[in-house]
Amino acid sequence: MERKIIPELLDGDLGTPAEVASSLADLRHINDWFGGTRTTVALLRRVTAECGYRKLSLLEVGAGAGDVPQKAQRLLAREGIELKVTLLDRAWSHLPGNAVASVSGDALRLPFRDDAFDVLSCSLFAHHFQPAALRVFACEALRVCRQALLINDLIRSRLHLWLVYAGLPLFGSRITWHDAPASVHNAYTIDEMRRLLEGLPARRIMTSRHYLYRMGVLVWKGSSQQSANG
Repeated sequence: MERKIIPELLDGDLGTPAEVASSLADLRHINDWFGGTRTTVALLRRVTAECGYRKLSLLEVGAGAGDVPQKAQRLLAREGIELKVTLLDRAWSHLPGNAVASVSGDALRLPFRDDAFDVLSCSLFAHHFQPAALRVFACEALRVCRQALLINDLIRSRLHLWLVYAGLPLFGSRITWHDAPASVHNAYTIDEMRRLLEGLPARRIMTSRHYLYRMGVLVWKGSSQQSANG
């Protein structure tokens, strides 16, 4: 299945405030039900195991309502892992109104100093970029993080697209009905993602497959150009 670029409505806020809020709520359910949250949790466990840290600062880019990192924060707390979360999104209207630290900014020009966070994370965000822009984002992420860039995204395949269409009746938002299949068309395969990330200032790139066509990628900050399957 070839990659096909289909603009997503939520990216352009192409809906009423109520429709955008409904779509963000659908995203929360998609991540809870179909493996998104558990993918991020699994990858963060791997970071803590490798680094030996029990406390991590995390910047979630393209955060939207921030449901994935906040749920991960609660789940990891039960294991004695403390996650300090900061959210970044280009639109203030997408960010939550709770007490979580939130910033509006450009993912390609992150408004933070070098080594500001232990981990930079993104969920269902990388597929929004064309290859050249994705590499720019990854370089910015490696500049801002101390340990690793965490990518949690979809794996493009025909079966995945079929499953998305089958699941659409679970959701009421017209934005979701458009954006969910569009996201699969826009997504990368794991091999494509690895090739895009090769040559970055990373000491290792680890990839993994997760529940219902989720990919996990950990790009470890460093200077050597070594890749390994996870």
